[in-house]
Amino acid sequence: MWKKKIAGFVISIIAVFSIMTGCAKTSTDENVVKILNNKESLCLAPVHIAIINGYFDEEFKAIGQKYEIVVSNIDTITEQISSGEINAGYGLTGTLMQPIANGLGISFVTGLHRGCTKFYTKNGSETKSLEDLKGKTIGVSSLSDSAPIQLKRKLYGLGFNVNGSKADIQFATYAMTDLLAALDNGAVDAIGIHDPVAYRAEKNYDFIKILDIGEDEVFSKEYCCQAYVSQELIQKNTAGAVAYAKAIQKAAAFVQACPEEAARLQVENGYMPSENADDVVKYGEILSGLNYQPSVSLGKETFVASFKDLQKTGDINPDLSLDAFVKKVYPDLEGIPDSVLYDKEHDKFEEIR
Repeated sequence: MWKKKIAGFVISIIAVFSIMTGCAKTSTDENVVKILNNKESLCLAPVHIAIINGYFDEEFKAIGQKYEIVVSNIDTITEQISSGEINAGYGLTGTLMQPIANGLGISFVTGLHRGCTKFYTKNGSETKSLEDLKGKTIGVSSLSDSAPIQLKRKLYGLGFNVNGSKADIQFATYAMTDLLAALDNGAVDAIGIHDPVAYRAEKNYDFIKILDIGEDEVFSKEYCCQAYVSQELIQKNTAGAVAYAKAIQKAAAFVQACPEEAARLQVENGYMPSENADDVVKYGEILSGLNYQPSVSLGKETFVASFKDLQKTGDINPDLSLDAFVKKVYPDLEGIPDSVLYDKEHDKFEEIR
């Protein structure tokens, strides 16, 4: 009898131990930050550089956690965030505004770069300026892409009706690489594209640029791309969210200070395709033309300005509370500096708070 009692006791202990270790394993898995990466996307240079230069390694080692790089498509982040496949990433502010307003559970942690979207018309056409776009068709890669979102904001400020049956403009969708031909053969009156496709447009086509968000008086002060984490990650693993933000800020600061070196590292490590040495030079030129100085405060200002404008255009429900969204979507996370500077001469970073 006593042998049966001991056996039962031992089985109970084993069962409890199994449950405890199972819980511990779940907790450990929750602390793995899953970071979105995408090859052949030049503007994701900070993600690539954070991997290559070991900034992710440094920041996660400092808090005793691990991270995982998930190679995927940045166009499917809504599904990936919702499924938990990723919980940290990098995307176009304009593209993310409507999903956020509709309940996508992400929070921005820092602005990363400015100036990657440009709008062109064909030289010699009657469309020579933004004002000439009234009644015209603009080619874009997607209606949810940041290009039409940014253009709507700009044209609304010029008095255009940008939505509804009486809109002054129309959009037509094409694959990003097909937009150049669509404008060249007259299928559309203007196009909105991102670098490096925009770079190729200027080098190889007789187009004129009517809007560059990196040069615009308003948009040049805003971030076209920002780093984000899932709101679930902030709740369950704030330290991991902060580590991701700090690493990606370092990488952005490096790109800002060393664009040519960043381009070389991207190519040498297989993150960007290259057929000859000229490709590295081209990529370096594009990166140097963008502003990769990171900032939390300016990133938050970008979100606020975008939210307000899109409520006016009707792309975001005007009844939504801006204050509530700012608190949730751009929270103040202790430990993240407002910005980071990189001193390439001494290979040192300076945090700006």
